[in-house]
Amino acid sequence: MDTMDRTAQAKTAQAKTAQQAAWDVAACVCDPEIPVLTIADLGILRSVEVFDGGAAGKPAVQVTITPTYSGCPAMDAIRDDLSAAFAAEGYPRAGVVLVLAPAWTTDWMTDAGRAKLEEYGIAAPSGHSGAGGHSGPVRLALQVKCPQCSSLNTKEITRFGSTSCKALYVCQDCKEPFDYFKVL
Repeated sequence: MDTMDRTAQAKTAQAKTAQQAAWDVAACVCDPEIPVLTIADLGILRSVEVFDGGAAGKPAVQVTITPTYSGCPAMDAIRDDLSAAFAAEGYPRAGVVLVLAPAWTTDWMTDAGRAKLEEYGIAAPSGHSGAGGHSGPVRLALQVKCPQCSSLNTKEITRFGSTSCKALYVCQDCKEPFDYFKVL
């Protein structure tokens, strides 16, 4: 291996380290509507790019996020929280790009995110969306498990809960109402 190859490999490794460090900053930002979930848990954090041109030894970054739906009111808060998180870590320039395509789906939510939802008292999406050419059996009815007692004897009260992403259910065994994060 010649000196040019080693220099190129060293620069590539340094860029990956800087990119991972920037990703870690962005991945810690929480969803303002469900504060136990990070934007990485939700799967709305799509990419973090690092560029030269920052100051104080920190590069400039560009974060790409996809809203859970096109009219999600949390996007402005998330954009502000990302800027604040990068500023706190010493990144003087952080841009946030919002992309609508491909559309977000609950399939992008991590297993850790689904577990955090359940622990928080919100039923996680059951099943997979039809996005991405999914084929297979088509569900005609959903059974939503109560996050309090695990009963499947639940009933939808209203299709829209505290946010547009959630439906309001009640458990007919423990009688507790709960949100269900809809499959999108």
